Order: sequence, then structure tokens, then C-alpha cells
Amino acid sequence: MPADQAQVLRTLHQRHAPELWRYVSRLTRDPGQAEDVVQEVLFRLWQRPAVLERPEPAVRAWLFTVARNLVLDEWRSARRRHEVGAADVPDAPQEDATDRVLDTWLISEALAGLSGEHREVVLLGYFRAATTKDIARQLGIPEGTVKSRMHYALRALRLALQEKGVTE
Repeated sequence: MPADQAQVLRTLHQRHAPELWRYVSRLTRDPGQAEDVVQEVLFRLWQRPAVLERPEPAVRAWLFTVARNLVLDEWRSARRRHEVGAADVPDAPQEDATDRVLDTWLISEALAGLSGEHREVVLLGYFRAATTKDIARQLGIPEGTVKSRMHYALRALRLALQEKGVTE
């Protein structure tokens, strides 16, 4: 780059960079990004010497408009929204645990609403995979009572979950 062009760039930077940086910093709240935007704006101004022939207020308006447009373009970009291009799709989809956590929370709340006897047969039968016979032996009650408690417990769970907005 010839010396006179380098001097033009230095002069543009000294004259406009501080105000542009403050403006863009308020828009982005990121000093690093603000510096990048200011450099791009000044580079674009340097590429368009006809803009410098305008009156000073028009040059400033051009600078601030270009800076604002660059910030808006960044906000609207796919990179800003963390979108992944088709060529960059990960091999395996990453599992989102949100649904599992919410389901666990809803089921825990519904189980807490059961009586102790009903909760006990559901926990043994569904979470410990015990058979009706094993539950009866462990609790010292007849198998028919286990089946009855399980039936009413599941009915109560279904109703509690429906009240919380969970559908079948």
C-alpha cells in the first residue's frame, strides 16, 4: 500500500474510530465485535473515496448507517442463531435431556400424591421390576391385594398426570 493511502487510513481511523466504537459497543455490548465492525466500516469508507468528498455530516451519517447495518446483518445471520449448515451437521443428533427431566419431575410429583401403600406397589412393580408374587411376599399381603393396589394406584397416577396437562 502506498504511503499516502496508509496515511489516509490512519487519518480516517483517528477521526472516526472512537465515536464509531462507542456507538457499536452500545449496540453489540461486545468490545471485540465492536472493534471488528469499526475496522470493517473504515475499510469500506477507504474503498469508496467518493464518500469522503461529501460534507462532514453526510460522511458521519454514512459511517453510522454502515455500522448499524453490519451489526444488524450479524444479528440476523445463521451464525448468530447458532444454526448449523447442511455440510456441518453432526454425525449423531445430540440428545436433549429436557423432556426426560420434565417427565421425571411430573411423575415424581404424581407419585408423591399417592398413598404410601399405592406408591410402594408401583415403585416395586415398575421401578424394581418385581412380579406380583414377589411384591406380595415382600409386603406380606395377598397377591389380589397387590393387584388391587396397583390398579387403583395407576388410575390415580393417570388422573394426576392428566390434571397436569399430560395426555395419553
